[in-house]
Amino acid sequence: MAKNYFDLSGQVAIVTGASGGLGVQMAKALANQGANIVVMARRKEKVDEVAAQISKDFGVKALGIKCDITDTANVDAAVDEVIKEFGRIDILINNAGTGAVAPAEDVTDEQFDNEMQIDLFGSFKVARAVAKKAMIPAKYGRVINISSMYGMVGNKIAGSAPYHAAKGGVVNLTRALAAEWGKYGITVNAICPGYFYTPLTQETLDSEFFQQNAKTMIPMERYGNEGELDSATIFLSSAASTYVTGVILPVDGGYTCM
Repeated sequence: MAKNYFDLSGQVAIVTGASGGLGVQMAKALANQGANIVVMARRKEKVDEVAAQISKDFGVKALGIKCDITDTANVDAAVDEVIKEFGRIDILINNAGTGAVAPAEDVTDEQFDNEMQIDLFGSFKVARAVAKKAMIPAKYGRVINISSMYGMVGNKIAGSAPYHAAKGGVVNLTRALAAEWGKYGITVNAICPGYFYTPLTQETLDSEFFQQNAKTMIPMERYGNEGELDSATIFLSSAASTYVTGVILPVDGGYTCM
């Protein structure tokens, strides 16, 4: 009998930062494989809208929960709500993040701290709550942290030292959690996207400067398209990746190979 290695039917996936952009794309990719989806972000009206659309388009259960991942009590309450509604959490996509852009010498303490609180500490808070309340008791889980190619390398075109530092922290946090939680049947991996079109990046990526940079710095000489994170997300969320943990997977058109 043929086996569908990527079937996620009946599983429950949380996607943070899913009010738009890549978070919505990954949530839809998991829903397309049968997973029930919990959409988390700070804007309640947006997560409700996304959840309703996912449920309509894919026929799965979808729930929108307002959550500020920098607030520990808020995170714990959100995870409790998911468990009350579904009774389980199988997959966590830690996607919520921000991006301060400024020359390093002009970065303020507040900018650096904000980046760390959201991208690094926030990701840890959600992973901690999900693991402790759901995945460790179940002896199963898939945690996927969304870092960035800038968590692996530096750059000369857009000063963003706080972002690099936070996303680099996410990379090694991924390894640390994979080492600790492997004994519970939990895999922890990271995806490091390159340049992808989202509503927030459209104008920047379409600028002549960035277009020329893409041809120079990206071996594939283009940005990532909608859907090109789907396969990595599905693979790391599925039974096909049972023995894959602590992996840092760039999806960047080859940017980090040079």
